[in-house]
Amino acid sequence: MTGVQRFAAELCLQLARLRDDVIFLSPRDIKQVDIASRLNVKVVGSRSGHLWEQWDLPFFLRKKGCPLLVNLGNTAPLLYLNKVITLHDISYLRYPKTYSWGFRYCYKFFIPLLLGTCKKLLTVSGFSRDEICSQYGFSREKIHIIHNAVSEKFTVSHETGLRRGYFLAVSSHHYHKNFHGLLAAFNKLPEKYEMHMIVAGSTHPNYQPLEFDKNLGNKVSFVGRVSDEELVDLYRNAFCFLFPSLYEGFGLPPLEAQACGCPVIASNAAAMPEVLGESAILVDPLNDDALTEAMEKLVLDPKLRESLIAAGTENIERFSWLLSARQLSCVIDSV
Repeated sequence: MTGVQRFAAELCLQLARLRDDVIFLSPRDIKQVDIASRLNVKVVGSRSGHLWEQWDLPFFLRKKGCPLLVNLGNTAPLLYLNKVITLHDISYLRYPKTYSWGFRYCYKFFIPLLLGTCKKLLTVSGFSRDEICSQYGFSREKIHIIHNAVSEKFTVSHETGLRRGYFLAVSSHHYHKNFHGLLAAFNKLPEKYEMHMIVAGSTHPNYQPLEFDKNLGNKVSFVGRVSDEELVDLYRNAFCFLFPSLYEGFGLPPLEAQACGCPVIASNAAAMPEVLGESAILVDPLNDDALTEAMEKLVLDPKLRESLIAAGTENIERFSWLLSARQLSCVIDSV
């Protein structure tokens, strides 16, 4: 499940606890069947994807008297005006090479039109709010920050034992995730520390030159997509979680790692200082040497590692899906 998908799913589940006047709508090709069942989702229309969103969904809503629509993804029906929309970030503008030509063109054309036809806008951080206002001249008064949070399954293990000697990275193959910088930095870590790195997430041909770099040898393992249960196990057993992303509207994986008792080294760019504060080691993601030094520092200082674990546990208390759902409920009532 992507960060955007988890945001939508968790908020819907919590919103269902708070209100009895919300109906959850979906096309026929439901992917998360368990979540849909818990939400008593109503299936409408015959299409899927953007055709469903732009045609079937507004057609159904107009038949029901044009109630307020809340979209928790990054798009919404353009010609339906009684709506609250969500825009997580503008990475498609800041790092366009991450996306296909068609995706970039669609978002560059579509998002400004959506912003001009919504009643309120949700985003996930103060950083993203400022980016959206700066890029599009959108009114700050119409933007509401609804934070991500950590799902209940991400918890510290009560089992005792030594942590395995690996750094962990979790994300997609997109350029702005900065795996090229991460692997370059890890390659500079002295072999005497005998550290390994595991990379979980989608694979991509862009990895191949790095994956088979003879200097990396067997030090890096690409495990591909993993289940949430497998991901929790990876977090719990990692020596440290690495997140040197160049651009994030929020950055949920570091919080998941902290919830599982894993210390974090992350980027000091975009929303990461806002989300992590002093609970992690923050470094310049464009400086490979700084990232290497942070890894080495953590290897050599067990007390620092323990302090980061404690700080991470405290940091995640700032975020709650229930609190975010309550804030969303207030936005709904204000429209």
